[in-house]
Amino acid sequence: MKCPFCGHHNDKVLDSRSAKGGDAIRRRRECIACNRRYTTFEEVEELRVMVVKKDLRREPFDRNKILKGMIVACEKRPVGMDMLESIADDIEREVYDSGVMEIESDRVGELVMEALKSIDPVAYIRFASVYRQFEDVGQFRDILDVLGGSRRRSSKKTARV
Repeated sequence: MKCPFCGHHNDKVLDSRSAKGGDAIRRRRECIACNRRYTTFEEVEELRVMVVKKDLRREPFDRNKILKGMIVACEKRPVGMDMLESIADDIEREVYDSGVMEIESDRVGELVMEALKSIDPVAYIRFASVYRQFEDVGQFRDILDVLGGSRRRSSKKTARV
């Protein structure tokens, strides 16, 4: 660490403690050359993943936008807020763990749809209708057929047991 007073590059750490609710470390330092003391803060540098929209605009990934969309889709449905928070956390973790700096909005939408499909079919259809911009009843039928097909397969599996 470079001393802010004399510019010397050697110092010693006198004290370290947690700061900002555990999100940073506060260090009290003393310069070896001029013996003056100063404080530094260390924080984790956040990786900013950018979402590439359909019109090729880029904006920072925002977990809250995912959560808001799911809240609207699950309105008046028996899905608890803790479940939606957990799904948003899982999607955020998957996006950041992928290691990519940019992700298409289509991929994020698909992750949300996969999660909603497994917890509430009505919420899944609501989200899909907005996300995929349904324009006619035929598109609703198509997604209902997909949803019905996966339900028939799962009921056949349980019937064999």
